[in-house]
Amino acid sequence: MLYPVIMAGGSGSRLWPLSRELYPKQFLRLGKSQLTMLQVTLDRLQGLECAVPWVICNEQHRFIAAEQLREVGVEEAGILLEPQARNTAPAIAMAALMALEHAHDPLLLILPADHVITDIPAFHRSVASAKILAEGDHIVTFGIVPSCPATGYGYIKKGATIDCHGFAVERFVEKPDLETAKRYMASSDYLWNSGMFLFKASRYIEELNLYRPEIVDACRASLSGRTQDMHFIRPDPAAFAACASESVDYAVMENSSRVAVVPMDSGWSDVGSWSALWEIADKDADHNFSQGDVYQVQTNDSYICAEHRFVGVIGVQDLIVVETKDAVLVAHKDSVQDVKKVVEYLKSQQRHEHLNHREIYRPWGKYDSVDCGSRYQVKRITVNPGCKLSVQMHHHRAEHWIVVSGTARVQNGEKFYLVTENQSTFIPVGQVHSLENPGVIPLELIEVQSGTYLGEDDIVRFEDLYGRAVEKSE
Repeated sequence: MLYPVIMAGGSGSRLWPLSRELYPKQFLRLGKSQLTMLQVTLDRLQGLECAVPWVICNEQHRFIAAEQLREVGVEEAGILLEPQARNTAPAIAMAALMALEHAHDPLLLILPADHVITDIPAFHRSVASAKILAEGDHIVTFGIVPSCPATGYGYIKKGATIDCHGFAVERFVEKPDLETAKRYMASSDYLWNSGMFLFKASRYIEELNLYRPEIVDACRASLSGRTQDMHFIRPDPAAFAACASESVDYAVMENSSRVAVVPMDSGWSDVGSWSALWEIADKDADHNFSQGDVYQVQTNDSYICAEHRFVGVIGVQDLIVVETKDAVLVAHKDSVQDVKKVVEYLKSQQRHEHLNHREIYRPWGKYDSVDCGSRYQVKRITVNPGCKLSVQMHHHRAEHWIVVSGTARVQNGEKFYLVTENQSTFIPVGQVHSLENPGVIPLELIEVQSGTYLGEDDIVRFEDLYGRAVEKSE
């Protein structure tokens, strides 16, 4: 049986403005898919004999990951929270060590949560071949059969055939220039390095211990001091901070003599840019992909996404146009690698558009910041059925709630009462309060905040259902 480990860390900026630091691409529904990239990764495991998967992500994304697992019925999955980013070698080491606590030397299938694979049967066939090699104590990586002389991927050179199921790895190659990539493509000896792996948990720990024993020691120490609430597993942050940051490629794959590669020709993409997303999208007769309220005239070879407003595009070619509530990107397809410069600019100006969307997700639902001024802020709040915000108070702001739909159960000081559609209630500054949805439909309300300071850090929590820090009022 395989133990899937889904790598859902990272906060990439290459698909900005859809991808944000607090809502990166692995949690997005790209194109016209009804599932997020994380959910699609889980879905492609169907048909394989697998245990309940583990998901590795960072602390800031934990509730997004948990909610997306719940949406597809994978509620028993463990969610391992990295205290801080330390690259893939330590993350996989923690998963391997935990797997060895739960089963006798299980096979780990390591999958990034942000890849696209269109040919699922081909993916399953490659996994079956890799499983045979892994049972023979090989550390298996999956090499993608190149479809073009790409310069954005590392390459793997195949060596001798191993039992008709794969190849020994002769060497790993860094991202090449175009002429070198063309030679690799023509030779048929080279595969793209996919970042997907399959191996015994014990074999990985043994190999990592040979080449980076300090990583194994730090991960063991961090796991020995772990805590758990709900499905969230929290390694000890101080012990993990001592761990070196290194990729699995540099720590193990390029050093070990036990590495094998299994070719995979499965319609794979790591969706590393807007142009890559355009390549795999379903396009019309003019080679355009469009989504949302879009009108296009004399437009070719473009990707146009309108999330919230009407977008008209006239007389253009090879453009990326992406509209969100708080930002618009217009870029030539040949320049999409420079999207990171926009993100760097936003960071340098201490703006928020690189960090999160206007719509913010919380474990109980979400809120959208509709308007704000120097002493007021207006939010549209959605509370999921059966969910409850923390019991809290604010030192600097009062809140006025108007219910749009559904029913709210409100704690306002010592009082508890229901507020229904078209009714409202007022929470004074310094009042202990909470908000709950006791119904079976989402609770929608408008919140008007007023006061001298409206930051999200003006919250003193007294009770919380979701494991967030509870403070005592001074």
